[in-house]
Amino acid sequence: MNILVVGGGGREHAIIKGLKKSKKADVIYAAPGNGGIAHDAICVDIAATDIEKMVEFAVNNNIDFAVVAPDDPLVLGMVDALEDKGIACFGPKKNAAVIEGSKAFSKELMKKYNIPTAEYEIFDNAEKALEYIETAAIPTVIKADGLALGKGVIIAETRQQAKDAIVSIMMDKQFGKSGDKIVIEEFLTGPEVSVLSFTDGKTIVPMISSMDHKRALDNDKGLNTGGMGTVAPNPYYTEAVAEECMNKIFLPTVNAMNSEGRSFKGCLYFGLMITENGPKVIEYNCRFGDPETQVVLPLLQSDLLEIMLAVSEERLESTEVKFSDKNACCVIMASEGYPLSYEKGYEITIDKDVLDDIYIAGAKLSDGKLLTNGGRVLGITAVADSLPEAIELSYKKVNKVHFDNAFYRKDIGKRALKAMEE
Repeated sequence: MNILVVGGGGREHAIIKGLKKSKKADVIYAAPGNGGIAHDAICVDIAATDIEKMVEFAVNNNIDFAVVAPDDPLVLGMVDALEDKGIACFGPKKNAAVIEGSKAFSKELMKKYNIPTAEYEIFDNAEKALEYIETAAIPTVIKADGLALGKGVIIAETRQQAKDAIVSIMMDKQFGKSGDKIVIEEFLTGPEVSVLSFTDGKTIVPMISSMDHKRALDNDKGLNTGGMGTVAPNPYYTEAVAEECMNKIFLPTVNAMNSEGRSFKGCLYFGLMITENGPKVIEYNCRFGDPETQVVLPLLQSDLLEIMLAVSEERLESTEVKFSDKNACCVIMASEGYPLSYEKGYEITIDKDVLDDIYIAGAKLSDGKLLTNGGRVLGITAVADSLPEAIELSYKKVNKVHFDNAFYRKDIGKRALKAMEE
């Protein structure tokens, strides 16, 4: 099969490496891809959000199957456009991708179908939001309604911080139109868990749970980022919690979307918090998480392409989805200064023996050299029998990758290890 993977980050690199293992995979294209992905797929210079050019390329190059990985093209309706031309896809249609595209939509969905989540209020008027904050419980969480590269969530620990966040999002348009509407949400406490799941709109199969590390610096200090590392499985996600999530969150969400005429087919991501009152949904994503994908897919033992085809053809119930019982750790190497300003263009050197374990996110090829070209440059994943071993091995591999201006957290997995001791 000729396969097109839409996107160009570490998540897409992990998906491509997974698809390459399938006997059915022939030529794999990545659009736009990046300099590192070029080692594993044919990169095509088309923006992930350029629906017209993407469809034209897919038709002209006899693409049999497309995997639309990032949120933007999904929310814009790329799957709809490709399927209109007879190209089978993995990923939700536009009317289902709204579950991530609008936080207001997802909160109202959960309220309507009694899916546990934080209490909230929705505002499309800044003055009314500021008025509400005067009496709201603090700390509180302010969320831009639309997509904001994973950065549209602000935890306000004081009333003034909450007011500043409202002004920044709604009046100063920090996230553009994504901030025309906001959700002000109850601040929940407890360990966070990420659960990616395959669903064909009828059956839902959760993947291995994971723990993301969003803050830029050690000990969960610094600014929120797109993710500085992950471990899997997440020790807080016990069998009892998993069963409760399936009954109260996962299946009800799939059924709710069906009831709304928005059947979801693809990867549905659940961002959960395990509170003292049980698991609650913090957020939904309409696609694979990044960098969660970089620890979850290396543990997948079944054929990824077969699973994705089964999702597309609504026969997931009869398809094997098997994961290893091993542990995985991914450490993100970023450019100094991320997530704010950073310099690009530094040469990346990678020892050959760790190439298979590297997922390139922000890099480009120039005169045969791989150069840094983003904030999060790459992820390094190790799989081992135990979590301590996976963490230790991952950091050993970090020492085999070099570029000027590199920085990374030194404590990925520390929280998970602590949880295992409790």
